[in-house]
Amino acid sequence: MRIEVKGRNLPVSEDLREQVAKRFRVIDRQVSDLAELEVEVFQERNPAIPDCQVAEATLHLKGVTLRARSATRDLHHSINDVSRELAVQVKRHRDKRRRRRESRSEIRDQIPGGAEDSDGLLSSPEE
Repeated sequence: MRIEVKGRNLPVSEDLREQVAKRFRVIDRQVSDLAELEVEVFQERNPAIPDCQVAEATLHLKGVTLRARSATRDLHHSINDVSRELAVQVKRHRDKRRRRRESRSEIRDQIPGGAEDSDGLLSSPEE
């Protein structure tokens, strides 16, 4: 998985990049190598907002984009929250795909006379 860390009105230090890589390691193991993760960190400039340290993560997968956002008083805590939230979304997405794949294979097994021909396509019984 390719990770890109952006800072809006904040410098992105090497320490911050290492923490992002560490926190998103769990997600990295669950998605393909072609996935792209964009983490954007910034600080809200409004003094009336107490939770001013914001982290947003966007994970681009094949066919779906997952997003998470967290705002807390500490930037590192925001990154931790975003990684947990995105991990839950990735798990839900993987389970959903797995259930669809299993249900398709069950339906294929239940079709009487629907044997696969040499092209790997299902043929109808009247052919």
